[in-house]
Amino acid sequence: MAIIRQPIVVVMGHVDHGKTLLLDSIRSTSVAKREKGAITQHIGASEVPIEVIEKVGRPILERMKVELHIPGLLFIDTPGHEAFTNLRKRGGSIADIAIVVVDCAQGFQPQTVEALNILKEYKTPFIVAMNKIDLIDGWKPQKTSSSLESLSLQPKNVQDNFEAKVYELVGMLGEHGFNSDRFDRVKDYTTEIAIVPVSAKTGEGIAEILIIISGLVQRFLENNLHIEPSLPGKASILEVKEDPGLGTTLDAILYDGTLRVGDRVAFATLNGPATTHVRAILRPKPLDEMRDPKDKFLSVPFASAAAGVKISAPGLENAIPGSNLVVVKDEKDPAIDELSKEVSSLLSFTEGEGVIVKADTLGSLEAAIRLLSSAGIRVGRVGIGMVSKKDVIACTAMREHDKFSATILAFNVKTPRDVEEYARYCKIPLFSEGVIYLLIEKFFEWRKEMEEAEKHNVFDRLQPIGQIRVLPSCCFRASKPAIFGVKVEVGRIRPDVNLIDERGNIVGSIKGIQADRAALAEAVEGAEVAISVEGAVFGRDVVEGKVLYTYVPKSDADLYMERYNNLVSENEITLLTHILRITKQRVV
Repeated sequence: MAIIRQPIVVVMGHVDHGKTLLLDSIRSTSVAKREKGAITQHIGASEVPIEVIEKVGRPILERMKVELHIPGLLFIDTPGHEAFTNLRKRGGSIADIAIVVVDCAQGFQPQTVEALNILKEYKTPFIVAMNKIDLIDGWKPQKTSSSLESLSLQPKNVQDNFEAKVYELVGMLGEHGFNSDRFDRVKDYTTEIAIVPVSAKTGEGIAEILIIISGLVQRFLENNLHIEPSLPGKASILEVKEDPGLGTTLDAILYDGTLRVGDRVAFATLNGPATTHVRAILRPKPLDEMRDPKDKFLSVPFASAAAGVKISAPGLENAIPGSNLVVVKDEKDPAIDELSKEVSSLLSFTEGEGVIVKADTLGSLEAAIRLLSSAGIRVGRVGIGMVSKKDVIACTAMREHDKFSATILAFNVKTPRDVEEYARYCKIPLFSEGVIYLLIEKFFEWRKEMEEAEKHNVFDRLQPIGQIRVLPSCCFRASKPAIFGVKVEVGRIRPDVNLIDERGNIVGSIKGIQADRAALAEAVEGAEVAISVEGAVFGRDVVEGKVLYTYVPKSDADLYMERYNNLVSENEITLLTHILRITKQRVV
């Protein structure tokens, strides 16, 4: 018989914006205080029973006349992108809804933008928790879990400061393509993002967070919550870790069916699917959490979706974080083939041209591929784990065909020092970041610099567009070579350039340029210089006041017109057209 499972809520946001403290406030625990550096180091999951939600949010439920019938909420805490990208099943994320936590004083930061980009890519609904309202100028914390009730008790100037912060956030979301407003002013939750003010420190706003999340999921996503407990369990692997006394274990989110001790389960490895038998299932107590439980885990005979579980079983060492774990009947179960297809579809980039992408987990890799492809970056080879010399060698071979794709993008993985040195030796660009959009920015900045450098390199090899006028009383030598003074009227000239007259006839070739007895590599518009011209005779081919032009072949003219017109002036383009005409070359 189908039942309604608890929704899976992922908490995202920039470091130090209060993600874990927000959950602490909900759980009334102190995970953030006990954690090294007060920053989330691992992925955690916490269950909040419906009784707690109703108790905290009773006044709001009564006012809104809402009755909840979900069994509770399963919150996933995350140190960045990992939990969300690892909460995956084939074709999308298993997260039902997300909370993006934003410090109202700091606004959007790199990981905030990262979270929004990923949520947009996976089409996951979310709300924004405008955190740290207790730090708004003049704010006086109240003994209430409702931010709106607390706001009504603040002085007028504080309320104005509060509204200013809300609309700053509305503006920031607007810049990223989202319509939004304070949650109680939202008219259509399907088209507007709800901003929920909260103080994770004082607890003000916790009631609204719980009720808005519960209400939205129940109203718009209830069809996604129906599961059949009797079906084989399906879980998303968050982390593979060593636990004292247990050996290698998996932290996972069970999102469908039921998992039992003794079940045969299949999971993905880089060498293909593997199977094992579940030795133990461990769960944190309600309102506790998986990473850092106050009490010991509960050993349970089974678990039904949705739940955060720790799985103990032999042979889990090579399991891939971000992949699925499924209960199977035997080695021939069709679900094993599905696992194989899931991994191979992501790791199938082996021969095509494009950048090499390395990531820490299958989920991170999938997110990176999605966002890189959306940004127009072609992906060639991919892999999970640290960058290797093999990756560098593959890039070196690729450079002959596409030098801009001969690049390694390392997302959330380390690169051994010897591999970094080898990449430098091979002149292979290697970019490493823990935020995808920053990785994309780095790549685009590098490619733009490379394209500009190449552009100027090719541009500098083109015959210059130039018009000069012979100066009066400035003949220093009549021939072999003729040396005389000129003024550059349009464009530029340089040595080894042929000069033509108004009829298009070649007068001679510039062998050198001097100014104040110093040799010049180039003379530009406005300069008065002396030039030596091989093949010209002063008084016959060249006379005072005569106008001469540089000869520009058709092939160079086409490049000027098609690719480099932004590097030359309008006068040069006009002059180029004239040069093509008098030399009887077809005008572009």
